[in-house]
Amino acid sequence: MVVTSKKAKVKSSKRKKAMEKWTKHCLDVQKSTATLLDSTNENQSSRIMRAKTDYGYFVTTYFPHLATKACGKFQIEAANYILKNNRARGIFEWARGHAKSTHLSLLIPLWLRIQDERDPLVMVLVSKSNPAAKELLSDLQAELESNELYKRDFSQQKGEGSWADGKFITADGDMFLALGRGQSPRGIKKSGIRVNYISIDDIDDDEMSRNPRRVKQTADWCLGALFGSMDMGRGRFVIVGNRFDRHTVIGTLADTKKNFFHTTVNVLDKNGRPTWKENFTLKEIQEVRQDMGEARFQREYMNNPVREGSVFEEKYMRYGKMLSLSDYASLICYTDPSFKSSTKNDFKATVLVGITKKGVFHVLKVFADQTKVSTMVDWHYQMREYVRGLPVRYMMESGFVQDLLLDEFKKVGNKKGFQIPILPDTRKKPDKFQRIENLQPLFQRYEVIFNEKEKGSQGMEVMIDQLLLFEKGSRNHDDAPDALEGAIWILSNRERVSNNRHIVGKRANRHY
Repeated sequence: MVVTSKKAKVKSSKRKKAMEKWTKHCLDVQKSTATLLDSTNENQSSRIMRAKTDYGYFVTTYFPHLATKACGKFQIEAANYILKNNRARGIFEWARGHAKSTHLSLLIPLWLRIQDERDPLVMVLVSKSNPAAKELLSDLQAELESNELYKRDFSQQKGEGSWADGKFITADGDMFLALGRGQSPRGIKKSGIRVNYISIDDIDDDEMSRNPRRVKQTADWCLGALFGSMDMGRGRFVIVGNRFDRHTVIGTLADTKKNFFHTTVNVLDKNGRPTWKENFTLKEIQEVRQDMGEARFQREYMNNPVREGSVFEEKYMRYGKMLSLSDYASLICYTDPSFKSSTKNDFKATVLVGITKKGVFHVLKVFADQTKVSTMVDWHYQMREYVRGLPVRYMMESGFVQDLLLDEFKKVGNKKGFQIPILPDTRKKPDKFQRIENLQPLFQRYEVIFNEKEKGSQGMEVMIDQLLLFEKGSRNHDDAPDALEGAIWILSNRERVSNNRHIVGKRANRHY
């Protein structure tokens, strides 16, 4: 009895704190929206009429305290799809920070409520746990009861029940419930009306994603017991989250339910520009990318759950002291120019590699970036200054853009008064994955060493990141490893003047 009493007291204390926090939140909503009553000069009927059809206007007019930036195109398209389809089946894989919950579990339901000739809304909010679902529900109740402009235009909505109990009903008969992952949704009704809006919001978590069996069980629950709570599928069924791991519920449903409306929103679009340009700048995205590291950035912001080290492991990424440049048996500057001249697509990569007399490859300097051709050409002049007049072989991967690139080299060379003697690599290359994967034994034997003085440089960090993220079938960039493979292949297969034989297959002495 003592233990039970303690548990009850703890539970009561948590509830009290949660309610106090929610009450304060309601006061903040009330205060921020009360000013809207005085500041708006629009005719009320005109405002209401436009709000019912223009989602972006609805959001910025009634919820400026939530929507501090204009809606993105993808958010408006999602809202319109759900509004126009009373049997909507939507999977929304949106990157972190893209207001997934705010729109799919809060603003869009509030938008549906103001439409003409509608049925009462019976909504179930589902999240990874019951407390998480209740927290989402609390935001809904706060807006319904405290948003002064929304209340003025669409009537007082305070009814009965509380989000803290996982259920409340508005004055006009809409019902909202919170369910945690796996809780029974059976038998939910309001005045004979069954569930007609289900929002599955961030149902995945790191712990569950490590157990594929549990992921499958939860996906089955979503499509079984939960989906079945609707009246023979009458209603809207949406799943929202981001694919941060290979095993997720949202990923499982996206890969198997091909008939569902499915949008994938990454922080960067296919052209490398911010998808939500109204909110994020390219500069701040690039800074976050650098701070997080490529693997984490891909998982959290690009819906691309990569595994580090599936081919190249971090323990084999070895930094070390380089030789004097004149002590290398040969030096090569190799470039993978990518197939686009745009600054927004593949990475351009230029790498300077030296081979020691014992056959160890030293990665001396790397430039790698999503940049324009003229910048890439300038890298070669920086490499020329770096080697201080020593003989270097300049090579570039041959492709259909070769003439364009060589023209750019000529143009820059004319300005600088010196032409980079760059030659195309016309080797008939095998499969890219196979070529780059063939470097793995060299790394395992510590026969590829990175310049310790370049550690932390932008180009070297891109090289390491792309090597660690390299795996078969991956959508990750691999231009820097491709340039490295080109340099190592040429150095390995050039006949050494000193010994008149190839270095291919030679096991190098680790004491270089």
